[in-house]
Amino acid sequence: MSFSGELVLHGQRLTAREFRPGDLDDVHGIVGDDRVTRSLSFDSRTREETCAMLSGAIARAAQAPRTEFYLAVVSHTHGDVVGFVRLALGGVRAAKLGFAVGTAHWRQGYATEVAHLMLGFGFDRLDLHRVTAAVGPSNAASTATVRRLGFVQEGCLRDHVYTNGGWRDSVLFSLLAGEYANNRASC
Repeated sequence: MSFSGELVLHGQRLTAREFRPGDLDDVHGIVGDDRVTRSLSFDSRTREETCAMLSGAIARAAQAPRTEFYLAVVSHTHGDVVGFVRLALGGVRAAKLGFAVGTAHWRQGYATEVAHLMLGFGFDRLDLHRVTAAVGPSNAASTATVRRLGFVQEGCLRDHVYTNGGWRDSVLFSLLAGEYANNRASC
């Protein structure tokens, strides 16, 4: 199943929407923060690198067919971008999930809420069969988030990403469509 048009996902406290050029300051506050990026697959970005990243995400959102859904996470309370979520399509009915939240919004359940929204979109609207998430071994918060969402640990991807001056492993988690449906039915 394909998707065209602008994607907007509404949650209880958050909205995930397409990036806009005006998001630059908020996005740089997230991807320019070493506390956030130490657990991601890339180093902190300069303002210029953030601008290029944002421009690339906006351009890829206009492609048809889309190969990724990279969305800004906006708080209903104050309207600022507090994080991002990404679903990158690859393989047959498969995708990779990624997410990050700015440090001022840690431990508020935002990552769980927005990842849940994105999984609903992926499984229900895109008819995905499998979604994976690669998490840094020391990232206890993201590990707890994917486990809370029903992901199962598959193994370790050795020297998976080069970040912060060295190679880092990633713990691979996956969630299958049937597991997602069962998890949703039990709530």
